[in-house]
Amino acid sequence: MKLCTFEVKTHLGRHRRLGVVDRDGVVDVHFTVAYHLDSYRLADAVAPPSLLGLLEGGTASMQAVQAAVAFLPPEMRTGKNDETLRYRWDEVRLLTPLPDARSLRDFFAFEAHVKRGFEKRGEPMPQEWYEIPVYYQTGHHNLIGSGQDVLWPSFTERFDYELELAVIIGSIGRNISESEARNYIAGYTILNDFSARDIQRKEMKVRLGPAKGKHWCSGVGPWMVTPDEIPDPYGLEMVARVNGEEWSRGNSRNMHWRFEQMIAFLSKDDTIYPGDILGSGTVGTGCGLELNRWVQPGDLIELEIEGIGIMSNRVVRPV
Repeated sequence: MKLCTFEVKTHLGRHRRLGVVDRDGVVDVHFTVAYHLDSYRLADAVAPPSLLGLLEGGTASMQAVQAAVAFLPPEMRTGKNDETLRYRWDEVRLLTPLPDARSLRDFFAFEAHVKRGFEKRGEPMPQEWYEIPVYYQTGHHNLIGSGQDVLWPSFTERFDYELELAVIIGSIGRNISESEARNYIAGYTILNDFSARDIQRKEMKVRLGPAKGKHWCSGVGPWMVTPDEIPDPYGLEMVARVNGEEWSRGNSRNMHWRFEQMIAFLSKDDTIYPGDILGSGTVGTGCGLELNRWVQPGDLIELEIEGIGIMSNRVVRPV
C-alpha cells in the first residue's frame, strides 16, 4: 500500500485525513474501515485518521486497512452517511505522510557522498565512518510534503537539495539485532534534506552540527510505501531533477550502511518508536554541493525513487 496524508476542503474548513493511494486518487482510510466493519466505534479503535495513529495500532491496524480497501467496490465513492470514501486527485492536497513524526534522524550511508564532502573541505576520509553508522537529529516538526513550496530561508545564500531514501519505523523496540531490524520498518519514503550550505559550513568548522543549516525544513513524501511493495530496498534508482533537467542519479545498492545496521546501532540501550524517520543520507552526486550547481528561487526540485514515486517542491523566496 501507499499511505498518504491529505487535506480536504469542507464547509467546516480544511481537514487532514489518512488515505491509501489508488489508480485514480485517494481512498479515505478511516471512513473505509468504518464502512467495512459497519461500525465507526471499531474504526476509531483500529484505524484512526492519522499515519502515526495507524502505526501505533500495529499489525492489526494495518491488516484492517488492507482488508477494508480490498473490500471497497471500485465504483463506490460515498458511505452510508454520505461520507466521502474516495477522492479524485483534484479534490485533495497532499501533505507530508507523517506530519506528526516523533523524530527525524539522518544518517551518512553513501560512501561516495561522504568522500566528496571531505575532499571539498581538504580533509581525509575518517576511518571512524567505517566503524559506526553516524547520524544527526534534525527538525522533525518542520516537514513539508510533495507539491508544497519550500521557503528560501532569510539566513542563507546557498540553498541546496539532498536526494535520500528514508524509512518510517512501525514498532517500538530496544536493543534490536540486525537480523530482526527489518521487521521494525513500516515503509519507505523519499527525503529531501534541504540545506543552507553557507551556514552549515560555519557550523561544521566548529565541529558541532549541522543545526541551523538543516533544521528549518525537510521534505518527506509523497507517501509511505509498505515493504510488501518494495521487497528489495537496496536496488532502487534515485534521480533528482531541477526544472525538468536531470542533475543527480544514483542507486540505493551503493549504501555502505544499511537500514538494518542503522536500526541496530540506534536502538542500542535506547528505544525507537512508531513514527521515527531514518534517512539514508545523500546518494553520491545527489546534491548541488557535490556538483557545484545551485538551485535558485523559483526552481522546481523533483526527487524520484524507483518503487516510491516523485516528490516535487518549488523553491520560493519571500519578498
